[in-house]
Amino acid sequence: MKPGHDPARPPRDTALRRVSREARPFLRARTGVILRLSGWSLLEFAQTFLSGYGVARALDDGFLAGRPATGLLWLAVAAVAVLPSVLAARGVFGRLADLVEPLRDGLVRRAVARALSGALGRSGDVSTRSLSQVTHQSEIARDGWAGLVLTLRSFVFTAAGAVTGLLALSPDLLLIVLPPLVLGAALFLGTLPPMAARQRAYLAADEAYAAHAGEVAASVRDIAAAGTAGRTVAESRALADAQLAASRSLARWSALRVVALAVCGRFPPLLLLLGAPWLLRNGLTPGGLVGALTYLTQALAPAVQALMTMLGTAGGRLVVVLDRFTDAPPPPADEPAPATSDDAPPPSHGPARRAPVAELHEVTFAYGPRAHPVLDRLSLAVGAGEHLAVVGPSGSGKSTLAAVLAGTERPTGGAVRWRGRPARPADATSVRVLLPQHAYVFSGSLRDNLRYLRPDARDREIAAMAEAVGLDTLLSRLGSLDTAVEPERLSQGERQLVALGRAYLAAPPLLILDEATSRLDPAAETRAELAFATLPGALVVVAHRLSSARRADRTLVMDGPRTQCGTPGELLRSSALYRDLSGLWEPEEADAVPEQDVPEEARREQRRPGEERAIRSTPPPSPV
Repeated sequence: MKPGHDPARPPRDTALRRVSREARPFLRARTGVILRLSGWSLLEFAQTFLSGYGVARALDDGFLAGRPATGLLWLAVAAVAVLPSVLAARGVFGRLADLVEPLRDGLVRRAVARALSGALGRSGDVSTRSLSQVTHQSEIARDGWAGLVLTLRSFVFTAAGAVTGLLALSPDLLLIVLPPLVLGAALFLGTLPPMAARQRAYLAADEAYAAHAGEVAASVRDIAAAGTAGRTVAESRALADAQLAASRSLARWSALRVVALAVCGRFPPLLLLLGAPWLLRNGLTPGGLVGALTYLTQALAPAVQALMTMLGTAGGRLVVVLDRFTDAPPPPADEPAPATSDDAPPPSHGPARRAPVAELHEVTFAYGPRAHPVLDRLSLAVGAGEHLAVVGPSGSGKSTLAAVLAGTERPTGGAVRWRGRPARPADATSVRVLLPQHAYVFSGSLRDNLRYLRPDARDREIAAMAEAVGLDTLLSRLGSLDTAVEPERLSQGERQLVALGRAYLAAPPLLILDEATSRLDPAAETRAELAFATLPGALVVVAHRLSSARRADRTLVMDGPRTQCGTPGELLRSSALYRDLSGLWEPEEADAVPEQDVPEEARREQRRPGEERAIRSTPPPSPV
C-alpha cells in the first residue's frame, strides 16, 4: 500500500480535492482580506498596462511621428508607473500576514487537538507525526501558502494588465498570443495531479530512508554483535532504490513541466514575430508591435514562469502537507478493524479468553539470511488483562520475542498485530511499553522521571503507584518528588523501580518486562508484578525467577524455535525443559511447587542426590 493511501476514501477523492474542500471555508471567511489584497494589487495592474502601452505610444505618437518630446513623455509615464507598484508591495505584505498566519495557527491547533485526542484515546502517532506537524510541516505550509499567494496574485494582475494592453493595441494580437498560452497552461495543469502523487511518494520514501538511517546509526554495535550487517545493508539498499525510483519519476514529470513552461513563455513572442507581417497589414502599428513584445517578454513570460515554478515546487509540497493535515485521524485503538480473511484470528498457544491485545501469527525471526531462526512460525495471542510469563535458557530467544512483540524488531516472516491491526511503529507509543533490563533514568526531578510517559499524572496517583509498586521506600529516602535525581547515585534496583513506576502510571494496553525486575529481591519483584497484574492491560514478563512464571496465567517455554505454552501445572507434567528449568532456580522457589502437580517420574529425577547437587550449583541463566 502506498504511503498516505487510505482505503476508506473513494479512489477519485484526490489530495487536491480534499485540500480544496478544506480551503473554501477558510477563504470565504477571509473575503475582506482578499479584497484589500486585490485593491493594492490594482496598482500592479496599472503598472503592467502602462509599461507596454507607453512604449507603443512613445513610438507611434512620438519618435516615429517626429515628436521626440511626446515620445519621452510617454516613456516617463511608463517609468513613473513603477513607483506606485513599489508602494503597493508594502500594502500587499501587510495584508498577506492576515491571510497566511491564520492558516499556520489553524494547522497547529488541528495538530495539537489531534495529538491530545490520540493521547486520551490511545490511538495514532502522538509523538512523531504530531510533533512534525506542529513544527516542520506547519512552517512548510505557511511558507508555501505565502509564496503561492504572492505569485498567484502577481500573475493574475500582471496577466490582466498585459491582456488589457494587447486589446488596447489590437484585438488581433490575442489570436496569436492566447493559443500557446492556453495550450501551455492546459499541459501544465495536467501535470499537477501526477506531480502531487510523485511528490508524496518521494517525501514518503525520503522519510522512510531517514528513519531507517537513524535506527541504523543508533544500533551499529547491536548490528555488529548480532551479525545482521548483511540484512541491514539489504534493507538500506531497498529503501535507497525506492527513493531513487521516486525521484526519477518526479524528474520525468518535471521535464514535461519544462515543456509546458516553454510553450507558455517562449512560443508567444516567436509567433508574434512570425505573424508580424500579417498584423501590420491588418492595422497594427510598429509601436503596437514593439509594445506587444514588451508585454510578452517583460510581463507575461516572467509571470507565467514564476507561477509555474511556484506551483511545481512549493505548490506541490503545499498540497501534500495540507493533505496530511486533512487526513482523518486513525480510528480509536479499541475499535476493531473490519474482519477480512487476512485478519482472521491466528492459532495461538492456549485459549484466547480475552480480546487479543497482541498477536503473533506464524512469526519467524532470524539474525541474518543464513542464520538459524530464533523464532520459527510462532503463533501467540495475549489478551487484555492476561499475565504471560516467558521462560527459557540463555540464548533461547526470550528477548528477541519481547522485541518482536513490542515492534522494535521486524519479523522475517509472519505478522504481528496489535488490537487486531498490523503493528506499526506509528502506533507503538499508544499501545505498548517495553522495559528492558537496564532501566532508563535521567537527571531531573523524581516527579519528571515518573511522569515521563504520562505528563499529566497527579501527585495522588503517583503516591498510589509508589505504594503499589514498592517505590515508597525510595520516595521516603529522597524526601520529595521534586528532589533532583542523579542516576549514578541510584542502585540498579532503584533505577528499575523508577522505570516500573513510570510504566505503571502509563498503564499501557501492552506492557512487556524484559528482565525489568532482575535487580530486585524476590519480595520486591513479587510486589511489583502483583501490582501490574491489577492493571487492565496485558502483561508479558520475561522471567528470571520461577516465581514469576508461577504467578502468571500462562507460561511460554522457549527453547529456540521450539516452544510450549500452558499453566505451570500443565508444563510440569508435559515439558521436560520446564522441569529442568525448575531445578535451575533457587531451592526455596522450587519448594513452592505443589508436589502433587509433579509427575512421579519427574519427582524421581529431581530426587537423585548427585544430580540435584549438580543442578543446585548451576548459576541462574543470564538474560539474552
